[in-house]
Formats: sequence, structure tokens, C-alpha cells
Amino acid sequence: MFNKTNALIYFLAFSSGFSIMGIELLGGRILAPFFGSSVHIWGSIITVFMLSLSFGYLLGGKMSIRQPSLTKYGLIFLLASIMVLPIALFAQPIMEFIFSHIEDSRYGSLLASTALFFIPTIILGMISPYSVRLLVTDRERSGQVAGGLYFVSTLGSALGTIITSFYMVLAFDVNSIIIGFATLIGSLGLLAIAVDTLAKKEVAYA
Repeated sequence: MFNKTNALIYFLAFSSGFSIMGIELLGGRILAPFFGSSVHIWGSIITVFMLSLSFGYLLGGKMSIRQPSLTKYGLIFLLASIMVLPIALFAQPIMEFIFSHIEDSRYGSLLASTALFFIPTIILGMISPYSVRLLVTDRERSGQVAGGLYFVSTLGSALGTIITSFYMVLAFDVNSIIIGFATLIGSLGLLAIAVDTLAKKEVAYA
């Protein structure tokens, strides 16, 4: 049954997909001044994002087994928001340190991508499997729910890609966009927690 809570979860999953791809695209702009923008730079970024998302899927699926709730779901967003912020705050000194110690741009870009994006992307990756767990109430419809959820999340990724690359980078500097993504993710986490808290109060007073 589709309700307001389910709509919120779909919206949050859409927004997480939007943010993940936006941040991944900005990774190229962050690394470019130090390591260039050749194919192996993008290879490093994509590899780190794919690996970290895969770990995030595993952790999110495991976490969703233990008393899943909208509040815990919101906490994932809040943690992701906190971990995204250092990308804007510390990218410059991290890039400078790695660039001065590793001559080969292939390995330098791989290490830099890992240092900046690995942890926040793991946490962002936890959102999709946790979303599925919150949405699935009938085992017979689990495949349909998962398919719909991944459709919405991937649609968000597609829009995040085109909006970030076509518009955001022309209007704002990279750090401002990263902070914007962190703020969006954190705000959505607070929204999920608030909705869950209000729902529990309504049940208690009913």
C-alpha cells in the first residue's frame, strides 16, 4: 500500500541517487588541478565509487535486518551529510600532500579518490537497501518494490549527473556545491526523523 511514508522514502532515495552522482562528477573537478582529467583519473574515481557503493549496499542490507525504522534511516542521511563535508573542507591539503608524495598520477588519483570519497560513499550506499527494507511489507511484492526503488534512485542519479554538469558547475564553485549536497542530505535525514517522531506520537495519543 502506497502512503505518505512510502512517498517520503522514494523521495529520499531519489535525492540520494541525485547527490551520489553529483558528488562523483565533482570528483573530477576536484582532482583535475593536481592530477589532470585523463581517462585514468576518471577510472580511479569510478573505481572508488563502485567499490564503496558495493560495501555500502552490504552494510545497509545488514543494518536493515535489525528493527528497521525511519529514524535509523534518517540517521544514515545525517551521518552521510557529516562525512561529505570534509570533501569541501579538506580536499585542498589532502590533494597537495598526496601530489607531493606520489609522482605517478594514476596511483595518486586513486589514493586521493579513496581518501576523499570512500567513506561518505559507503554511507550513501547504505540508503538503497535500507529503503527497500522499509518499503517491503509483502514478500510477494519484494521484487516489484525493489525494482521501483532502484528505478527512482537511478532516475535521481541521471538527473544529478545532468543538472550538476550542465548547470551547477557553471553557477557555483565546487566547494559550494559539495556543501549544498551535504546540507540537502542532512536536511532530509532530519525530515525522516521528524516524520517518524510525529507518527509515533500520533500512535501514542490515539
